This record gives sequence, C-alpha cells and structure tokens, in this order.
Amino acid sequence: MVDLERIRAESMAYFRSLDEGATLRHHFRHADEEGGLWYFGAVPDRGELIVIKQAELTPAGRLHRYSWEHLEDHGFLTDQALHPEEDPLEAIPAEEFQRVWTQ
Repeated sequence: MVDLERIRAESMAYFRSLDEGATLRHHFRHADEEGGLWYFGAVPDRGELIVIKQAELTPAGRLHRYSWEHLEDHGFLTDQALHPEEDPLEAIPAEEFQRVWTQ
C-alpha cells in the first residue's frame, strides 16, 4: 500500500529545499480560457524549471496560493516542470509576482 503521508512529507521537503536554496528564480504569468490568471515562481533543478510557488487569481477575484507550506486545497502546486519555450507563459518581473503573492 502507498504511504500517502510519507509521499506528502517527501514532496514538502523537496519543494522547501528548492525554495530555500534557490539563487536564481524565474517568474511567469499565464491567462487561462476562463479569464483566470496563473502566476508561477520557478527555480532550475536538474535541467528543468520546477515551480516552487504558484498563485491562481480566479475570474471572480479569489486568490489561491500554493507552495511547500500549502501544497493543496481545491487545487494544488503543479508537479510538472515549466517549459517557457513551449508553454504559453509570459515572463514577468519578480516584483509583479511578489505583489500578487502577498495580496
């Protein structure tokens, strides 16, 4: 049987170590088809950009935030690497990401 608590703890530890050890961060925004905005804070790890912070601003103005401290509720921190050259992402300044993250 799968030990979900162990997997959750390992995921939290992985994302926390990336967040706390990051020296280079990338920030992106994505607008979805329903009018929601997604904000991603990502760091390089083993040749990929791994999302360590993610904010969703719904069309109704509700903000959902995910990081190693809060992996999930109605949604969750993505476990997929970002590929800015392939994904419809717009690079944004760190200040814009922080403004959304801290509202």
